[in-house]
Amino acid sequence: MRRSALLVSATVLATLLPLTASRAADDPPPGTPAPTAVDRFEGEVPFASQPAEGIFTWGSDADDPPALQLTARPDAPEGEQVLTGTYDISGWGGFTHDYAATEPAHDWSAHQGLRFWWEGRNNGKRIAVEIKDGGAHGEASELWTTSFADDFTGWKRIEIPFTDFTYRTDYQPVGGIDQILGLTGMWGYAVTLPPGARGDFAMDGVELYGRADQSRRVSVLTDAVVHPTREGGTATVTLTLATTGPAPTDAPVTVAYETTGGTAEPGKDYTPVTGAVTFPAGTASGATRTVRVPTLKDKAAEPAETVPLKLTVTGAKPPAESPQIVVDAHGLPYLDAKLPVRKRVADLLSRMSLEEKAGQMTQAERGALTAPGDIAAYDLGSLLSGGGSTPTPNTPEAWAKMIDAFQLRTRATRFQIPLIYGVDAVHGHNNLVGATVMPHNIGIGASRDPQLAYKTGAVTAAEVRATGVPWDFAPCLCVTRDERWGRSYEAFGEDPALVEAMETVIQGLQGAPDGSDLKDADKVLATAKHFVADGGTAYGSSTTGSYTIDQGVTKVDRKELEAVHLAPYREAVDRGVGSVMPSYSSLDVAGDGRGPVKMHARADMINGVLKGRLGFDGFVVSDWAAIDQLPGDYASDVRTSVNAGLDMIMVPYAYRDFRTALVDEVRAGRVGERRVDDAVSRILTQKFRLGLFEKPYADTRGAAGIGSAEHRAVARRAAAESQVLLKNAGGLLPLKKSQKVYVAGSNADDIGNQTGGWTVTWQGSSGDITPGTTILEGMRAAGGDLTYSEDASAPTAGHDVGVVVVGETPYAEGVGDVGNGHDLELSAADRAAVDRVCAAMRCAVLIVSGRPQLVGDRLDAVDALVASWLPGTEGDGVADVLYGRRPFTGQLPVTWPKSEAQLPINVGDAVYDPQFPYGWGLTTLTRIPAGGEATLRALGVAAREAERKGADGAGRALVTRARLIVQQKVGQDITAAVAAPFAAADHLLLTGRYAEAVRKLTEAYRKA
Repeated sequence: MRRSALLVSATVLATLLPLTASRAADDPPPGTPAPTAVDRFEGEVPFASQPAEGIFTWGSDADDPPALQLTARPDAPEGEQVLTGTYDISGWGGFTHDYAATEPAHDWSAHQGLRFWWEGRNNGKRIAVEIKDGGAHGEASELWTTSFADDFTGWKRIEIPFTDFTYRTDYQPVGGIDQILGLTGMWGYAVTLPPGARGDFAMDGVELYGRADQSRRVSVLTDAVVHPTREGGTATVTLTLATTGPAPTDAPVTVAYETTGGTAEPGKDYTPVTGAVTFPAGTASGATRTVRVPTLKDKAAEPAETVPLKLTVTGAKPPAESPQIVVDAHGLPYLDAKLPVRKRVADLLSRMSLEEKAGQMTQAERGALTAPGDIAAYDLGSLLSGGGSTPTPNTPEAWAKMIDAFQLRTRATRFQIPLIYGVDAVHGHNNLVGATVMPHNIGIGASRDPQLAYKTGAVTAAEVRATGVPWDFAPCLCVTRDERWGRSYEAFGEDPALVEAMETVIQGLQGAPDGSDLKDADKVLATAKHFVADGGTAYGSSTTGSYTIDQGVTKVDRKELEAVHLAPYREAVDRGVGSVMPSYSSLDVAGDGRGPVKMHARADMINGVLKGRLGFDGFVVSDWAAIDQLPGDYASDVRTSVNAGLDMIMVPYAYRDFRTALVDEVRAGRVGERRVDDAVSRILTQKFRLGLFEKPYADTRGAAGIGSAEHRAVARRAAAESQVLLKNAGGLLPLKKSQKVYVAGSNADDIGNQTGGWTVTWQGSSGDITPGTTILEGMRAAGGDLTYSEDASAPTAGHDVGVVVVGETPYAEGVGDVGNGHDLELSAADRAAVDRVCAAMRCAVLIVSGRPQLVGDRLDAVDALVASWLPGTEGDGVADVLYGRRPFTGQLPVTWPKSEAQLPINVGDAVYDPQFPYGWGLTTLTRIPAGGEATLRALGVAAREAERKGADGAGRALVTRARLIVQQKVGQDITAAVAAPFAAADHLLLTGRYAEAVRKLTEAYRKA
């Protein structure tokens, strides 16, 4: 007998009268809609995830998602089955029911709330319940949350009115949309289970119940929370009536208003107003009323002053915040754009309180703001979007609107100091769907084309700034020394000379080295990262989670530190880079007696070397929550990092704690006021250079260029120039359009794999994640006669040549470390595709990856081998070199090993015997000079003369001709005796020693 029958029987046996009374009491009021089922747990909703409708689990690590099942229970409150589960959560975990993303959202606005049956364990723990409102789908919606206590035993119906749900402030998947629980676009619910102890649960009958009253269905909104106005102007506040659903109001709504409080003085700074406006019964959604507040002119120079407008709403839900009128700051020297920046900085700094200075040194993640008003309340200097932290919808317009709304909040501060908003646009504006996504830096390094690096930076800057973002956390100037590192693809290469050559990207991003172009609508502040030696961390040295190398320890002597890792930062400072970000990693310098020290604590490197010896005059920003990795308590973390020379601290979720701790440390004398003033001066200098005080809001005139044909043409060229032809037996490449080509492999038709990590989300993902052209689509557009079979299961007969596109799936940072769920081997499916195709016909294998993959055991079976790296959204560029529209010209930016046992292996090593040496790269469509060693001698003489005259273009061309002669003779017989001088020659070329480069190539020629 089910529980519902048992309950009725027990009541009847007790007495009939209470039963009748109880039924009467339980009858819903007239007009109440019937309950609407969300989940009956009878199998009508499957266990599935987006985009399909379904129930799915999640958690903070692999062990935290609960185990769910539908269980037949005789005591089920409704139907035959209930949802049951077990859990053992260390961090956080729970389950979600999302509606299908491919179908319209649901309208819950007619109902009072959500209810369900819960089997109590009487453990006193709280169960969090969330509902999902608005946005594109269930995983891109606003979260509204409440909770109930499990302080009972057995089945109990939990009823939660929608009025009990509050906007979740610790996490939002999209950072908030409008922070209004509209109820007309609902995507489902989620349950968060309690951590800390193993448990089980049972749940049944989730449904919508009751009738919404007008105060739930009707809201009064304001057009803005902050209304800046010039002194003497009149601020106009628009009040809008909004209803959920099409029905007009059934009762009047009254809004009483009065100016009260604030920092402005009534009668001197503004004329006080008081009154009321009414929306009568029958008013339709969208109706407006206005309130005007006149300000007064007193001709004195003043900071900004606030006039809160208190609103009292009857008959509807009031605005989340009362609006503020702000009389803009005026007449103060720092506001005068004609003054030199240094004078503006000095004037503003002299007026600021310690709390305001500490706020400028604080950077928060926009999705972690407890409330938007915290921007003004804590005088925040900066916000950022972490990887995948985007508005909904993820469009240029939404980005600009979001950032403008944040900037508007700064208008309510005394000095109206604008935010500097930052993003990780590491290969294009990669957080934005539809942006032009460039090859990752490893591919740009392969191009050996500084002018191309400049152009990719310029395109990135234009697209980023057009969405209102003035600051880019790029470029990475790491010198990657071990390809097991999950960030290898963020480096231009393993040779500091190559990294330096590609630093033209800084001018592409920023413009002139003196910062004079930063105010332009197509330029952004660049960030050199990660200072210093993050690419040198030793395998197995990381202590971060399951990472094996990222954020580990770099052990070097002073000579190696200076020559390899510090050299790119000297170049960046000379190029005027505006900000620098230290590394998570630790530096262990031989002979200094300190052992490994986290870079965020190394005052000798940040204050001493970077700011002192190198003369860096920008500001230093920490990495994501990096100070939390320093030893000691939080106050110690703050003290140590700021005293070490950090100027702005990225504290994504702890912005309030950081600001408070910094103020306390200064007042206690443990952080000097001069150090704080230096930090804030550096930050303000860049804000003035960016023109943010004059134009804090997004200049969207360039938005039409985002993802444009012109910008994609640059990315297409970059993709083509990044391709490195490692082997080309019998001149298989370029392909002919007359050939019938069999295309296979996991990465032939996957834009997500092709773009890699840091694309739309932090880790990136496989699949059709952003507009672009896959390699397969590019080959089709080139006019080839193609057959495509991803797993090579289609018949192979009748084809002239095979192209197998294999490699890695996306990852970022230490998640991609070898040994952390990753290796350098092709997957079993990729190996099978290569074996099947290459056994049936002549074949070319393209490796789409962020680092070399081990292919030695299959190299003999492959006719052509291409390192495609991560080419970005423009697969047409790869097709351009495959079909001969452009020549292959790329060269290896890193050494390609024979085995993982060889790692780390780099140019200049005493023992150097790779599969392919650094700098290797065959060409097509190019005549290779004849004459062998005699020609090399002549090239050496000419190179010496070019070097003497400073003719760099001619010198590089001469070395390139020599390299082609050597590669032709060597073929695939690359011995250690050949590899070492060959790789050394490319380093010499990059350092301008052209004659010595030809001499080394001649040595390799003789050894071949």
